[in-house]
Amino acid sequence: MKKGQAAMEFLMTYGWAILVVLAAIGALAYFGVLSPDRFMPSKCMISGGFSCVEYKMDGTVGAEQVRFYIQNNLGADARTVDVSLFNSQNSYCAGNNTNVNLTTLMNGQKSDAIVFGTDGTNCDFTGGSFKGNIIVTYQKADETETHTASGSISGRFES
Repeated sequence: MKKGQAAMEFLMTYGWAILVVLAAIGALAYFGVLSPDRFMPSKCMISGGFSCVEYKMDGTVGAEQVRFYIQNNLGADARTVDVSLFNSQNSYCAGNNTNVNLTTLMNGQKSDAIVFGTDGTNCDFTGGSFKGNIIVTYQKADETETHTASGSISGRFES
């Protein structure tokens, strides 16, 4: 057996094995098994004195909603608290009340549900997942200046 023939047999054997592996990876990608959306982390975080204590991406068909609760951790009462949600393209998402105004949130208090839904919104809730930015504007009790806290929310819709 010549050296060239041995090298060619080696390349052909491993070439076919590599081709089979690439075909399997291609099939998995085609059928969505390797879709990056499946591995999207589910999280809700707000910095600057507020925290996101509970959240859900409700995927009920035709009535998709992003629902979350915030908690005041400022160490002081907050008044005129407004919560806004923007999608990943920075388009404003209308809430069920356009902009969610919590009026007053006492220190350590958890808010009622803050809901952003499909009715009249610019948010795109199609595709099974959502990623957006949360903006909370507020005034501390006995202050006249307005402050801003920001955060993010992302995850897959649950049925």
